[in-house]
Formats: sequence, C-alpha cells, structure tokens
Amino acid sequence: MNNNLKDILSESNKDIDNQQLMDYLSNHLSQADTNDIEKTMANDVFINDAVEGLQQFKLSGNLQLYAEQLNNDLQKQIEKNKKRKDKRRFKEGPYTYFAIIIILLLLVICFLVLRRNSHIAAPINKPITGLQIEKGLTKNT
Repeated sequence: MNNNLKDILSESNKDIDNQQLMDYLSNHLSQADTNDIEKTMANDVFINDAVEGLQQFKLSGNLQLYAEQLNNDLQKQIEKNKKRKDKRRFKEGPYTYFAIIIILLLLVICFLVLRRNSHIAAPINKPITGLQIEKGLTKNT
C-alpha cells in the first residue's frame, strides 16, 4: 500500500492500526484478524463510522487515486499560502539599511542646525538698569 494513504490516516485512532484497517477494507486479513477488527468496531462507534465511510468511498472509485489527488491538492494549497506569505513579508536588503542610515544622518543634521539657530535667534534678555536708561542705551531710544 502506498505511504501517501498512510499519511492521510496517520494518528487517526489509537485502537486499530491504519494498515490493518486498509487491509480489512481490501479483504486481505485472516478470519481471526477480521473478527478482532469487527469486535473493535462494535465497541467503538467512531471506528465503525470510519470503516463504513471508507467502504462507501471505496465502492465509488479507486481509493489510491483519491488519496494521491488529496495529497496533490494539499501540496498546491500549502505552496500557494507560502507564496502569499513571502509576498507580504518585509524583504531586507542593503538599500533598506542604506536608507535608514541616510534618514538618521539627516535627522541629526537638522537637529544640530535647529539647535544652533535657536541660540543665535533668541537673544538673552538682560534686565535694564537705571544707568542704561540715563545713557540712552535702551532699544526704544
């Protein structure tokens, strides 16, 4: 039996082996093993429903072909989602780092220029003394 089918059924139940289940469906088991599986099916409703579903599925066509088709569709969907995530992801490159460095340098230069101009533009206001008024050193005269 192909391993792709086993991948689909992996860890689906703990009571019965997947290979045994597939052998039961294809009538490749001994009478004792068949009886054991049927006893397990009688005790567990989930396994019973799974076997009935697989039997109906098997009657409608080739089970192996469906399993391969499911795996191929799953691989295509995973690849499509991976491409979509790659498009959304931020791609790093040397130009990004170069642009960040240039922007930071421009910000530092702007800060220094503004700081220097603020010291020149804002004169220090000293209180006017009576002596300056007598000599006419005020701005109003």
